[in-house]
Amino acid sequence: MVLLRFAPSPTGPLHLGGLRMALYNHLYAKKHGGRWILRIEDTDATRYVPGSVDGIRRALDWAGLEYDFGPGKKGPHAPYFQSERLDLYKGYAKKLLETGHAYRCFCSMDRLSEVREKLARTGSNATYDRQCLHLTEEEVARRVKAGEKSVVRLNGTRLPTRPSGVDLIFGHLKDAHASLATDPILLKSDLFPTYHLASVVDDHEMGITHVLRGEEWLPSLPLHLDLYAALKLQPPQFAHLPILLNADGSKMSKRNGDVQVDDYIKRGWEPISVLNWLALAGWGARHDPFPEPTEPKSRPASPSSTHSHQSGTTDAPDSTAVYTLPELVNEFDLTSITHRNSTLDPMKLEYLNKQHLLQHRSTPEGLTAMAERVHDLIKDAFPESPHTSIEMIKKAIVLLEGRLTNLKELPLHVFYLFEEPDLQSEEALGMVKALDPQDRELVLSSVRKALSEVPEPWEDQDILKVLHDTRKEIKASTKVFMKTLRHALTGFKDGPAIHDIIKVLGPIRTLDRLKSVSSSN
Repeated sequence: MVLLRFAPSPTGPLHLGGLRMALYNHLYAKKHGGRWILRIEDTDATRYVPGSVDGIRRALDWAGLEYDFGPGKKGPHAPYFQSERLDLYKGYAKKLLETGHAYRCFCSMDRLSEVREKLARTGSNATYDRQCLHLTEEEVARRVKAGEKSVVRLNGTRLPTRPSGVDLIFGHLKDAHASLATDPILLKSDLFPTYHLASVVDDHEMGITHVLRGEEWLPSLPLHLDLYAALKLQPPQFAHLPILLNADGSKMSKRNGDVQVDDYIKRGWEPISVLNWLALAGWGARHDPFPEPTEPKSRPASPSSTHSHQSGTTDAPDSTAVYTLPELVNEFDLTSITHRNSTLDPMKLEYLNKQHLLQHRSTPEGLTAMAERVHDLIKDAFPESPHTSIEMIKKAIVLLEGRLTNLKELPLHVFYLFEEPDLQSEEALGMVKALDPQDRELVLSSVRKALSEVPEPWEDQDILKVLHDTRKEIKASTKVFMKTLRHALTGFKDGPAIHDIIKVLGPIRTLDRLKSVSSSN
């Protein structure tokens, strides 16, 4: 069975890049009839932010991405917090020590800093001089027994022979050891593992078949494959996703723009719209999968790069194509992910959100659900209004048709449905400033008279024809006629068609407003 994992660190709220990673894990797992795990990588206590795990779970729940195993759920892979799996990592570190693939290092932080500076001055790419690699077993045992603190390092002089790396997105990778730290630390002096050891151990122990993670981990892939080989473990397949960028090409940052999922929740974006937006960021043309690696005769020593991959391709989906989550599952293909960093255009999110809102309101059930979601918002915005029922909110949503980009904007667009318009506002006064008072009075009185003769319910009547006939009868210009009515009924220069607004307001409120404005002229 295909089994994936989303493994965030609890260092703060879930951000868009993390949500996209969870989404891709979800899509791949469901596409292939598999499952996915939520694993919390909390081995760095210095960066832990209380409440982060609950926040991550809330964000995933909001997005509708239900993990199969993880915190709050039973399963065969528990525990799901790395801080509760420390004995496991120590056991694997011991195996590496016993086979000579790792060694203990007792060097102080001061000495390590001096060594790095000295090596850098000589032009060396090395970051450590391997002093502790040459300690005898007796010396190591003596210093451990004496209580000296040490770390466990990978022995870079005894790297096992293994197949070259293949990434499901970037293809065949050449050796990249020259870019890695010299003999990377696997187990810290506090007995907590580094990401390198913990991720390899957990992915093996949990039976992970595919690892989807950020491109920033691509340079570490050779190290991780070395660990699998040194431990004689079968590695999973890897896919490294290019990073997300702002629309201007800058790197997404917590200090630059909205990157936290909580921001999008608070602003009222539809979960599926955000998922749709993230899924299509960097979704390019599909190509044939990369072939599996073969066992090399000897380890190459060239720098990291990718080989070109000639393959059959299919067209990429439009970056604003509208998908439901099941449709995303059906369409998703790792081979369609581009190698380039992906930009997130806010305008595309607005478009997608508008389209998803239209889909939601196209069914009676969807329309009711939308109205119920904003019921409290409307009541809070208009606490004195008697017109904040679910039925009125449903009519308001339908009235706006394709004008509504975000459901939370409903009170701003059609406030005049829930309260009386302020006809003394600067905008309202500006609407009729250039109109002749007598022309306005003729329009108001004529329309009031015509509408008062229309039988109820007005929803079943052709109000547009009534207005058209009235305008022709009094020989008013379209501009004067429409501005006068829009001012009287809404006090707002933009909005849906006047005849549709009249139907929603109904006979009593419409005629009262027309009379009120007429009396004040």
